[in-house]
Amino acid sequence: MGYLKHSSAVLALMAGIYGTAQAGEVTLIAKDGSTAITGEFMAYEEGVFTLKTRFGVMRIDGDKTDCNGGDCPAAVSQSDVSIAGSETVGEALMPLLLEGFAGTQNGLVELGQNGGIGPMLASLTADSGYGDPIGTFAVSSTSSADAFDALLERGAEIGMSSRRITPQEARALRRDGGGNMIDVKQERVVAVDSIVVVVHPSNPVQRISLENLDRIYSGGVTNWAQLGGTDAPIRVIGRSDDSGTGRTFEERVFAESGRTRAATVEVASSNEEVAAAVANDPNAVGYVGHAYKRGNKALALAGNCNITSFPDAFSAKTEEYPLQRRLYLYSRADTLSPTGEALLEFAASDEADNVVAKAGFIDLGIDRIVQDDPGGRMRDLIQNTVDPYEFSLMRELLVEMLQYDRLSTTFRFASGSSQLDGKGLLDLERLVEFLEAQPKGTKIALVGFTDADGAFDANQQLSLVRARQVAATIDELMGARVAHVDFEARGFGEFSPTACNDTLDGKRINRRVEVWIGKQG
Repeated sequence: MGYLKHSSAVLALMAGIYGTAQAGEVTLIAKDGSTAITGEFMAYEEGVFTLKTRFGVMRIDGDKTDCNGGDCPAAVSQSDVSIAGSETVGEALMPLLLEGFAGTQNGLVELGQNGGIGPMLASLTADSGYGDPIGTFAVSSTSSADAFDALLERGAEIGMSSRRITPQEARALRRDGGGNMIDVKQERVVAVDSIVVVVHPSNPVQRISLENLDRIYSGGVTNWAQLGGTDAPIRVIGRSDDSGTGRTFEERVFAESGRTRAATVEVASSNEEVAAAVANDPNAVGYVGHAYKRGNKALALAGNCNITSFPDAFSAKTEEYPLQRRLYLYSRADTLSPTGEALLEFAASDEADNVVAKAGFIDLGIDRIVQDDPGGRMRDLIQNTVDPYEFSLMRELLVEMLQYDRLSTTFRFASGSSQLDGKGLLDLERLVEFLEAQPKGTKIALVGFTDADGAFDANQQLSLVRARQVAATIDELMGARVAHVDFEARGFGEFSPTACNDTLDGKRINRRVEVWIGKQG
């Protein structure tokens, strides 16, 4: 059989098949974009592909098609680097990352698809488009789960995920020779994202608790009047289990109750679909990534301990917003090409910060805010201090806050631990780069806090140990670069929580070392 032509009905069917391609399969796309078909690669001989498809075994002329997939023969593969996984990363962020990467090479990127079918294709050329090819990239945007399946089957060189790899996925890849998937050279955090709860702009509700989100999405609350809104049924929109956005949201929201998503929840296929549905229905509620609010109203999240969190950039960077998440790019240790590695290094560098912000996500750059306004944190601190024993510590902390601004860099720890993880070490490098540019005599306070488990005095000591550990790590790894900066370590224990201590995630958020910088005179 030669090159295939199909009716529009069959073409639509094939496009649907393509959209659900499994790892290890290949997709042949007609060079004129008219046809796409996916199947199991069997052979490529004398310019003809043999594929096993749902229609049976097919032989297809290779001269008139482009091949996408990890099993494509090297001589005909359309891309140098294949990238697969989260649609949040692939559709909103990856195109701009590729453009930014091309810019660092003084190159030009051309983005497109074959007739709108199949992966996004990017061709990078040096010398503003007049030089040698830098590389070609094929980006398939589906779900975070697909990223790890594709890496395991070697169908992708880079995996995009809006959640962290699970232990099961990491073990499977390690057994397959993929290496340590949580090593900083294989697990790269490229941006921070807030999962924002959105309603129609006309909805009078301004804030909502995680408990009420649990009840809404598990079917216990069905009318806005139960939440202080209008007497109208709530249209609830969620995401599938394969979606990193959906998985992160449900893990956080159902963490305490153990409930699950109600059958009445409408499952949308993308952030865009959720945003559009909410924008067109005054009674709808949904959740989307930070970049997809699209004019809808974002609700603040209210805790049970007089702490309210807002989905702003600073709260996301400090990881104090309860529905915050990291966006990742993963790679195997045994299949990463020099071109793929160069893209990953750019994506995790501060050179990519502007690109990340342009895409509507929250970059990893360091922000600075004042702490001495009478509202916000200082108000919460005063209102939540009721034990006379703690009053002197509260006054001490308030005095310190008047003298320092806060940087967004925040280091977190496992329960009882004082060791930084891989993400913490990367944050440390960015902090040192920031401090190198500060004037001589700059004062930096590393201020430790804990969760509320354990004795008050023991927690205060543990918080000081953690702050000193960060200071020692800076001195050991990068001391010469910041010799002009004056460091001190402080510890305030369980004081001044930034999340409620009634959940495991709230406790994780509270185990931290903040970085404060002396006010500029």
